[in-house]
Amino acid sequence: MAEAPLSEAQDVSGLPGDAPETGAHAQTHAGTEHAEPLLLGVAPPVAVVSASMIVLILIALWKGVPKLVTSGLDAKIADIKSQLEQAKSLRAEAEALRKEYADKIANAEKDAASVIEHARHEAEAIIAKAEADTTEVIARREKMAQDKIGAAERSAVADLRSKAALAAAEAAKGLIRSNYSADADRALVDQSIGAI
Repeated sequence: MAEAPLSEAQDVSGLPGDAPETGAHAQTHAGTEHAEPLLLGVAPPVAVVSASMIVLILIALWKGVPKLVTSGLDAKIADIKSQLEQAKSLRAEAEALRKEYADKIANAEKDAASVIEHARHEAEAIIAKAEADTTEVIARREKMAQDKIGAAERSAVADLRSKAALAAAEAAKGLIRSNYSADADRALVDQSIGAI
């Protein structure tokens, strides 16, 4: 079958389902440019979008949106600055507390060292006193023991002397009884009287 020749009314692209162009559109399409659609037949879409943006910006300026934005940002900046100042003051307080506690720890270490040194001196003094007291007590006890020993010796010597005197008296009595009789006593008495 022979194909029908293309008419100017048909689409150049040859795609099925495309509607044929008519009028001005067909002429511009036949050239190389497309015709732009117009809003209400007056303005192109770029002009409408630009005009909308200008109107939106003018409304935002009229309602004071930039002031609201800048005041919000200024409030946020002021809040951040106050937080920074608080952080600085808290850091300064923390540093002061750290220094104070470091000083307290150093003083406590010095106090502990002095207490230990004082306790060491007291312990040495107590040990020296205990040694002196022990020496004194030992000397006193030795003297008491020697006194007791001396008293015991004297008591023993006195007891021995008295026992020896009694024994000697008993022995003399026994000797006199055995060696001397009444006749011998008379002779001795007579002899003594005669010597006078």
